[in-house]
Amino acid sequence: MTHLNNIQNKIIDRKNLNEQLQQWKKENKKIVFTNGCFDILHLGHIDYLSKAADMGDVLLIGLNADESVSRLKGPHRPINNEQSRGMILAALEFVNAVVKFEEDTPYELIKQVQPDVLVKGADYKIEQIVGHDVVQAKGGEVRTIDYLPGYSTSGIEKKIKEG
Repeated sequence: MTHLNNIQNKIIDRKNLNEQLQQWKKENKKIVFTNGCFDILHLGHIDYLSKAADMGDVLLIGLNADESVSRLKGPHRPINNEQSRGMILAALEFVNAVVKFEEDTPYELIKQVQPDVLVKGADYKIEQIVGHDVVQAKGGEVRTIDYLPGYSTSGIEKKIKEG
């Protein structure tokens, strides 16, 4: 199998996700879940995602679909389409799987995944994190990670526009 095939195989659609989840659970893997738009991957994302991956055995990323990104970030976003964003995330060695969701929040996806650890940026309080109730009800952890200062997609976008 080629490297490209390996990357493509990490992108799982919602209807095939349960099979992969069952395999990880059978292997007693600690599943870490995070989500986002990841429109222009930058050092802040790498720092955040690598720290999230360190919290368990499997890092599963919920990726906002293009229409969801537009609703959340405005009509000029996403800059990169969902296929590109998914492939770039899946190419990271510490990412085990990427699954796209169409909704504005990953709540239904989190209910499906039932992760052991739910991770978001430290700009959220635990009780503000979508899905915290689902994860805590099953005895899982909800954790936050400090962002790397000076890195944001909005900041990069502003720099590009200003030339």
